Amino acid sequence: MLPLKCIVCVVSLFIGSVVASEVNIVKIPKDQHAHFARDDYLNDMLTKALIRAQYPVEIERVAVHPHQQRNLMSLDDSSLDLFWSMSSPERESLATAIKIPLFKGYIGKRALVTNKQNLNKFKDIKTLEQLSKLSSVQGHDWPDTRILVNNGLNVRPLSNLKAMFALTSQGRIDYFPRSFIEVNSELLERDHKNLRIVPNLYISYPTALYYFVSKDKPELAKALDQGIKIMQQNGEFDALFYEYFATDLNSLPYTKGETIEIKLINPYF
Repeated sequence: MLPLKCIVCVVSLFIGSVVASEVNIVKIPKDQHAHFARDDYLNDMLTKALIRAQYPVEIERVAVHPHQQRNLMSLDDSSLDLFWSMSSPERESLATAIKIPLFKGYIGKRALVTNKQNLNKFKDIKTLEQLSKLSSVQGHDWPDTRILVNNGLNVRPLSNLKAMFALTSQGRIDYFPRSFIEVNSELLERDHKNLRIVPNLYISYPTALYYFVSKDKPELAKALDQGIKIMQQNGEFDALFYEYFATDLNSLPYTKGETIEIKLINPYF
């Protein structure tokens, strides 16, 4: 018969191996750009939600193509397990969308970034028709691009984010719509000191940014959905959101009672 000390060692090794086997490797994209508050928030939310769902994970960051659609296609070929993105019918066909809006609808509220010399162009704009006379820029594979075009706005599609800011900074593009969530962080990071947010005017459309999970990982999708719902119910979701974004949202140049919101239709949501 084995001594008690040896039995304890064997049991400990067995328990350790079981625990190790229960840790799930989750592959997510490695950051390809400057790190902003939205990225920290999404990583933080992911970690906390899986803890609440008691789904132990080890996060593995994988280098992927910087274009959004390519990342979602990677979920289909199992080189990634999870990605976050604005929703579209095509994207929801490629992966399992966890249909909880991670930015509480603010991803569809878009500040208009422009060269400070162009601010006067927006002074009297109050309608979609008036705004359509000006030029804008968006990513060629962004769901936003199709939404703006569908509403009659003049959009130049590009593939390089730095080029979009550069053209706007140079005044060659009249405005660049950026979400309320990211605009302040981006303007602080960019070298273009002449960029400004158009005051008291923004566009909006119904949309959401979701976590997308590989269809090969149904347990991960279930756990993530469960964990986020627990956080919504116990108040952690809202607390985390406002911890990251309350200051930025309150600092946007929109005066109550004087701000024009131009509402767009999103037929894809």
